[in-house]
Amino acid sequence: MKNETELSNKNNNIVQETSVAQDIVQLLLKIAFIVLAVFLIFTFLYGIVRINDVSMKPAIKDGDLVMYYRLDKRFISGDVAVFEDDGRTTTGRVVAVAGDTVDITKNGLKINGAEQISQDIYFDTTQFKDGVDFPVTVGNGQVFILGDNRPQASDSRIYGCIDIKDVKGKVIAIIRSRGI
Repeated sequence: MKNETELSNKNNNIVQETSVAQDIVQLLLKIAFIVLAVFLIFTFLYGIVRINDVSMKPAIKDGDLVMYYRLDKRFISGDVAVFEDDGRTTTGRVVAVAGDTVDITKNGLKINGAEQISQDIYFDTTQFKDGVDFPVTVGNGQVFILGDNRPQASDSRIYGCIDIKDVKGKVIAIIRSRGI
């Protein structure tokens, strides 16, 4: 009788150890699947980048994290885009799309002959001395981007229209990391 009880206890322990091992393997597989899914989502659908630029201040401050959507390349005036500028990633506000004519005069920014007034822009829009000659017509597959911090922004006034293929995506969220 004693041998039967010991044998039964050993069998129960073996079954329990096997069950625990299977549970651990299943948990590790679930964690690996979640990590893979997050990796794929942030590789192909979304992106996160730290902005080290004052071009969009105060909307996007130096040091903020910006989350953007990679797949939507249909921009309208007012969208904030993430793009590459001389090897660094930065942001800017789309002010004109394909077919629009952009002119910057002493009175400010004009799109298709209409003077643009924005409540979110605190500085006058002026031309840069060594920048683009105005007026500029935005070509197919291009956008004209300006920073909100117009005096210090590095934007389309310097290097002209930006090809949409060079735009990484459209900003969907800003995560403040400083000055909260």
